[in-house]
Amino acid sequence: MQSTYVIIMAGGIGTRFWPFSRVSNPKQFHDVLGVGESMLQTTVKRFEEICPPENIFIVTNADYRGLVKQQISFLRDDQILCEPIGRNTAPAIAYATYKIKQLNYKANIVVAPADHVILNQVAFVNTIKYALDEAAKSDILITLGITPSRPDTNYGYIQYLEDGNELKKVKTFTEKPNLEIAKVFLESGDFVWNAGIFIWNVQSIMRAFHEFLPEITEIFDEGIPVFNTPEENAFINRAYSHCRNISIDYGIMEKASNVYMLPSNFGWSDLGTWNSLYAIGDKDSQGNVIDGEVMLYDTTNCIVKTPQERLVVVDGLHDFIIAEYDNVLMICPKKDEQRVKDFLADAKNKKGQNFI
Repeated sequence: MQSTYVIIMAGGIGTRFWPFSRVSNPKQFHDVLGVGESMLQTTVKRFEEICPPENIFIVTNADYRGLVKQQISFLRDDQILCEPIGRNTAPAIAYATYKIKQLNYKANIVVAPADHVILNQVAFVNTIKYALDEAAKSDILITLGITPSRPDTNYGYIQYLEDGNELKKVKTFTEKPNLEIAKVFLESGDFVWNAGIFIWNVQSIMRAFHEFLPEITEIFDEGIPVFNTPEENAFINRAYSHCRNISIDYGIMEKASNVYMLPSNFGWSDLGTWNSLYAIGDKDSQGNVIDGEVMLYDTTNCIVKTPQERLVVVDGLHDFIIAEYDNVLMICPKKDEQRVKDFLADAKNKKGQNFI
């Protein structure tokens, strides 16, 4: 446990969850599920049985340092890794990995997003501990796979080889296929959703970075003398301007030959969209998911998330999203939720920063 470290990715804006998720206050800092704590707080608590609190590192945008510190009060300043600009997951993971290697060259690492839902904590802990044991023994990169329940186009898919072992050799990655391809994947039976949770030894991932993303390691190698020192922040501010915008999936996982998938079943959702929140939400007798002070008439299969201080009356809507936060109200058919990004872009361009 002392050699286990957790990297929590908390820098995203969550654009598909607008208007609830905002540039100044993204969804990971909200109590999305109405459980009395933010998604970030829930995620940190999830790892209590996996590593000591001093081994948790949160990578976020520099603008959110205050939110992280406010919500996770036990963190030291050097456990909050502030990116000056967003450069996707590969540079963020590299940054945290370099820091951790300086602290413990035998470290075993879990990488997890801050905005996922895990409904079965016991199964999650058992899965992570098993993966950590395997990663400590071998030069492998492990990703967790979720058995798909529907042909969802919002998730990445992993094709694996069935050889009877618990860890499955990964054959291919496919990022967010169209509906027809997603249906084929589902029917084939040898694809899982990519949960975006990774487990590896620090030496294994460092080797992979040097092999597949040498331009990133060249940048961060220069910072080795200053990681975990007062000079680290100034170095990172310079280094990030030279970093390529690339995900860990594209940069390493799709290229490496030592990638394995561990099938996982712990009630997972990435909660990336309104429909994903609807899917896991408690539904009333008419199939509605309600979070707010609401009166419904002849309304079915809707998701309503509105401020508690506002009474919302809905009559005659079916399969709609009704979402209000701060100064924006959005009413949209659930089937059109992919347009939320378009709504956000138009709000930015036509109405100004105050609405995003």
